[in-house]
Amino acid sequence: MRFIALVGKNLIRRPFRSALTLLALATAIAAVVALLGISQGFTRSFADVYAAHSVDIVVSRQGSADRLSSSIDEEYAEKIAQLAEVDRAAAVLLETMSLEEDGVYGVPSMGISRDSWLLDDYQLTGQIDSNSSRIDSPPGSQDEVSHTVMLGVHLADRVGVQVGESISLFEEPYTVTGIFESPSTWENGSMIFPLEDLQKLTDRAGQATYINVVLAGGVSGEKATAAIQKIQAIDAKLLPLATAEFVETDTRMQLAGAMAWMTSVIALVIGTIGTLNTMLTSVMERTREIGILRAIGWPKRRVVSMIILESCGLALLASVLGSGLAMLLTWGLSHAPAAKGILSPSIDVRIILQGFVLAVGIGLLGAILPAWRAARMLPTEAFREH
Repeated sequence: MRFIALVGKNLIRRPFRSALTLLALATAIAAVVALLGISQGFTRSFADVYAAHSVDIVVSRQGSADRLSSSIDEEYAEKIAQLAEVDRAAAVLLETMSLEEDGVYGVPSMGISRDSWLLDDYQLTGQIDSNSSRIDSPPGSQDEVSHTVMLGVHLADRVGVQVGESISLFEEPYTVTGIFESPSTWENGSMIFPLEDLQKLTDRAGQATYINVVLAGGVSGEKATAAIQKIQAIDAKLLPLATAEFVETDTRMQLAGAMAWMTSVIALVIGTIGTLNTMLTSVMERTREIGILRAIGWPKRRVVSMIILESCGLALLASVLGSGLAMLLTWGLSHAPAAKGILSPSIDVRIILQGFVLAVGIGLLGAILPAWRAARMLPTEAFREH
């Protein structure tokens, strides 16, 4: 019998136990791949918020522990827009609202000026009046500056609202003047208010969370550096960062990644213990068999190789099964009504390869002790035990 065939036969000799180990390992790998995919999808969705508007630099307040809750004067946008390196700039106020009557909580809400160029980048699937600003009050309204809102397509679908209908905020009706679609899943689950309206709602008159900046005449490293230096010269309290750096260093993005890995480590430890238990039991049950192999001339390294290949074979099968399970699970979660527009997993080749590497690592860790025990086994001792 060939060596590889013997390894395969050993794996299927105890099919029920092997299946249980495979399931435990697959669950661990599925947890890792799914959590990393969700974390990466969250980061990419957040980055798409700026990519959709071709934003090169994001300006927030220096020293803010959470940049998404920083506060700067909206008038800085005009000063920044006057710089030679800058094509345009726009202030954005970011808050979190809840539609309590609809049972929807933690809705991202953006305040954008009525005439802002940012609004041109949204694709409208519905609009109350094509001749007016998208977030203007509807024709005939007595209130020209408040009680209007635009909804992302996923949020509108979730609460079952159409253009021209109303939602309730702070026990007051807000007319939906438009439903928009964005390349960012995060934005598709959000609301857009006129900037001054959201400022009034949150008691943050004249304030913004950050300022989006688009550079003039194409992006280059020198131009971005010069623009950042000039923005800092306007006021030392301003923190201008390239978009990629702003997203990568954001506290929430880093926290999401850390939580994904911390949870994954627990799953990996459980998978490693399960593999170790299976392989150690397998070696103990095959004491006589291993003794015979040693007696007919098998060297220690060949016995060790057999144990390691059995363990890694199980781990590789588990990685394939676990990756498929993770894709299925995250797809189902992202299409669930409660998560649609919030959860956007991104499981790419890199994450799947990470799963494979971790699976092999589990296989090796789970095989070290059983392989060491098998290698130390002498033929005479093996026969004496039986």
